[in-house]
Amino acid sequence: MTKPVVEGFCDSEFSELESIFAKAIQSGFDDGAGFALEVDGKEVLNLWGGFSDKAHQKPWQQDTLVNVFSVTKAMTSTCALQLIESGKLNPNALVADYWPEYACAGKENTKVIDFLTHRAGMFGFQSPLPKDSWENWDMIVDKLARQEPIREPGTTQGYHAVTFGYLVGELVRRIDGRSLGTYFKEEIAEKFGIDFVIGMNEEDISRCADLLLLSGKPNLLIQMVLALPNWLLPEQIKIVKQTLQSKEYAKAFLEIMEVDENETLPTDYPNSDSWRKAEIPAANGHGTASGIAKFFGILASGGSRNSQKMLNPDTIKDATTPKTTGPDVVLFQAPYKFGLGYQVDAPFSPIGMKEGMFGHTGIAGATGFADLNHKVGFGFTNNRQHSLGKLYRTSNNLAKKLYEIL
Repeated sequence: MTKPVVEGFCDSEFSELESIFAKAIQSGFDDGAGFALEVDGKEVLNLWGGFSDKAHQKPWQQDTLVNVFSVTKAMTSTCALQLIESGKLNPNALVADYWPEYACAGKENTKVIDFLTHRAGMFGFQSPLPKDSWENWDMIVDKLARQEPIREPGTTQGYHAVTFGYLVGELVRRIDGRSLGTYFKEEIAEKFGIDFVIGMNEEDISRCADLLLLSGKPNLLIQMVLALPNWLLPEQIKIVKQTLQSKEYAKAFLEIMEVDENETLPTDYPNSDSWRKAEIPAANGHGTASGIAKFFGILASGGSRNSQKMLNPDTIKDATTPKTTGPDVVLFQAPYKFGLGYQVDAPFSPIGMKEGMFGHTGIAGATGFADLNHKVGFGFTNNRQHSLGKLYRTSNNLAKKLYEIL
């Protein structure tokens, strides 16, 4: 096995960030990763290192793409915000105004803003998707349109881990005619030169990193928590136990797709071509750290670059004003705060460390954010998933040091 190396460039002012990133790679904590940073519209560092494959034979390259899971929600939200800004989508209108088939089974009064703030009560499927059906968009959105909500729309914040992208994406398709992945490609990625894809082709797949995901089985500590009686547990641990046992958590994260008899939830499907080629606008965006940093850097510095506009400053201000603050019934009753699609406070991660930050995190550790006050665009990508206590360790360390420097 070859020794991992770190490549790229870093302005001398941010050399301490390079040291933190290199240590994460060379210690083996992160198998492969990328980190890029924009400040005031300028890329001040772009680093990559480690390995992009499970066998540690392929070095991570500057253009290595990796699945960043829910960081994708920020890109999807921006597509919807463009339609809001143009007057084609009203966040306070009923979903049924754009998607008539959705108005049934207790969802008749659902508003567009409920989709964007995880308050639609549709954070899972009432019955799992057919196996290997990721690429069947019409079947999936039809299933969501016909089902009853898990909770009454508008009454509860519950993180829509996978369904967010189908719900918001179908609104975009109904209004614009293009799929979410195509809309993002043509209106954002190509216009601004952002290396980020929702729905990959063969060329994209050829430069895609393997994901090294945790087993679907709970670790020993979680098994102990689940086994102990409630009266022995501290209040916060009791909340974690109750969430893990709840239908809300199961619907959002576990009961997504059918599995064979005696098979546990498969954890390797994000490495399949079916997952990569599908458009799953809440969870399967693939990008480089530089692409993510550029995306958020543009938003952080007014929403325009090179005479091209992504969003107006007023739209960004409204979209980053908290619209819901939890407790989140899916995410362990934690006080996650959302604007219009963007996370503005995400416990355990860098987002919320400073006022003016917004973006999104991914369940495998990727992090992307903008900081309006410091005009920062931050992108961190990785391919090894860590347990919750270590999940955002590298991006947290990088962000903390960044703000010491700034």
